[in-house]
Amino acid sequence: MAQNSVAETAIGAVVIAAAIGFVVYASQVGGRQATGGYALNAAFRNVEGVSVGTDVRLAGIRVGSVTGLDLDPETYEARATFTVDGALRIPEDSDVKVASEGLLGGSFLEITPGASEFMLAEGDAILNTQSSVSLLNLLMRFGMDAK
Repeated sequence: MAQNSVAETAIGAVVIAAAIGFVVYASQVGGRQATGGYALNAAFRNVEGVSVGTDVRLAGIRVGSVTGLDLDPETYEARATFTVDGALRIPEDSDVKVASEGLLGGSFLEITPGASEFMLAEGDAILNTQSSVSLLNLLMRFGMDAK
């Protein structure tokens, strides 16, 4: 009987240590933010699938994250504010689009750098944007065109 309680106590301690390890790891990974970055913004007709914390990528590499989303009451466009790593200089004629990781994957903002000699600064806007494409709307259009 005493051996059983010692084994159960040891197993319980291992489980608790593993749970604490997961909590510490999740808090470190979940709280990662690009340090030393600068804010940019862009206006989109549709930002479906994008939320605060969504990745901003360039050439498939995470270079920042979305920090804010709001609606412009005059143009009815969605304005996304996002950070970009401070060591990265983005040309002013760059494009940003809402991209998808696949048919069922999540969305992210993808920056395609331009060729301008002038770089964007803190608070500047990327003017060339492409909104998200709804898979459901595409399928409905395809179905309507087939009739």
